[in-house]
Amino acid sequence: MNTYIVLSVKAFGIVLLLLVFQQCGGQKTAATDDGWVSLFNGKNLDGWTTKIHHYETGDNYGDTFRVEDRMIKVRYDKYEGYFNDRFGHLYFDTPYSNYHLSMEYRFVGELHPGAPSYTLKNSGIMFHSQDPRTMPKEQNWPISVEMQFLAGITEGEERPTGNMCSPGTEIIYEGEIYPGHCLNATSETFFGDQWVKAELIVRGDSLVTHIINGKKVLEYTKPQIGGGVVEGFDPKTKKDGQLLKEGFIALQSEGQPIDFRDVKIRQLTQNEKLKSNE
Repeated sequence: MNTYIVLSVKAFGIVLLLLVFQQCGGQKTAATDDGWVSLFNGKNLDGWTTKIHHYETGDNYGDTFRVEDRMIKVRYDKYEGYFNDRFGHLYFDTPYSNYHLSMEYRFVGELHPGAPSYTLKNSGIMFHSQDPRTMPKEQNWPISVEMQFLAGITEGEERPTGNMCSPGTEIIYEGEIYPGHCLNATSETFFGDQWVKAELIVRGDSLVTHIINGKKVLEYTKPQIGGGVVEGFDPKTKKDGQLLKEGFIALQSEGQPIDFRDVKIRQLTQNEKLKSNE
C-alpha cells in the first residue's frame, strides 16, 4: 500500500511537471506570434554585445546603449567631451542567414557635440556583420551591410529612410556592383520623433529587401565583402569578393540619440513564402 502511494505521488508529480512544461511551451508559441521571436527581453541587454570605436569589445562606454521603458535607447549624456568618432554598435549574439527582421525606431534629442554633421538624425541597423569579437579596438565600423535610418531635417527637402550603406562591403544593384557607399531607398521622408517601422528580409547571399511602414523601398542582391570606408580592421577578416551568407545583427550609435523597440525576428526556410508580420 505504501509503495503504491509513493508511486502515485511520483506519477502525479511527473504529470504536473509535464503540464507546466506544456503550458510554458504554449505561452512561448503565443508570444512568438507564428514564428516571430523577440531579440530583446525589455529588461536588460542580456544576449547583446557592444563594440564602440576606441574601446574594447564589450565596453559599453558611457552607458551608450541602455534599457528604459522597454526600449533600447542610445544616449550620450554620460560622454566626456566631444564625440571623437566613438561610433558604436550593439550586436545580438547569434548570427543569422535567412530571416525576416522587424523593429520600430524614432529619433529624439540633439546630435552630440563633435559628431559628424552627416550623422544628424542618422542611424541604422547592420546585418551580415562580422563578429564584434574579431574587431580591433581602433576599427571604426564593422564589415557589414547597413539598413540606414534617416529623418528629414529641412521641410520640403526629401531625405528617404531605409537606405543601404556598405562599410567594407558591396552589393549587386540592377545587375551590377553598385559603385557608391550608400544607395537611397524610395521611402517618404519622416520628420520629428515619430515611430517608423523598419523591416529587413534577408535571403543569405542572394536577395535583400528593405521595407518601411509596410512598403518595399529597396531591393538588391549578392551582399559581399569589398569596398572601403572601414578602417583599422584585421586584414584576415576582409576577404574581398567573398559572398556574405550570414552574420550578426547590430543596432547603431553614431552621435544621434535614437530609440528602438519591438525588435523581433522570424527565421525563414530556404524556399518558404514570406508571411506578413502584420
